[in-house]
Amino acid sequence: MMIETERLRLRPPNPSDAQDLFRFLGDRNAMRFTHVQASLDECRRYLEGHEGNRERVGYAPWVILDRSDLIVGFGGLYEDPFDPGWGLEIGYYFAPEAWGKGYASELVRYCLDLVRQDVRLSEVGAFAHPDNAASRHVLMKSGFRQERLIPSMSRYFYRLALRNSA
Repeated sequence: MMIETERLRLRPPNPSDAQDLFRFLGDRNAMRFTHVQASLDECRRYLEGHEGNRERVGYAPWVILDRSDLIVGFGGLYEDPFDPGWGLEIGYYFAPEAWGKGYASELVRYCLDLVRQDVRLSEVGAFAHPDNAASRHVLMKSGFRQERLIPSMSRYFYRLALRNSA
């Protein structure tokens, strides 16, 4: 199933996507503000772990393609199977050639439209490294509130209330 936003195409990952995704998910510079996949096999396990949550939770990250069908990112809505307990999150990882094009903002807008339609949800979270000014800006302009620094992760936790609790 392919989802289209203004400039992006989103779809669940296929096993054959691991090589293209590892190109940036395994790049220490590209992933300097988050975790780096140490090997292609680890990247495959990472994709499988997230994909296993799609049926269970209803959400999992997508492969992100530009309009020329080039894989430029990985992200979306998910509950992290590798660090559970944070609830539903929005996360995104982009290849360096996709940086600065507004793709993260476009993905976050689409994700927020989806979660606002899910009456079961009252909030969504996100994380950003203190030095990742671009990602922090995306979250703040999307309405997220910075809550606290998680020292063990070296990241700030952000939260967005989806509706009033009253």
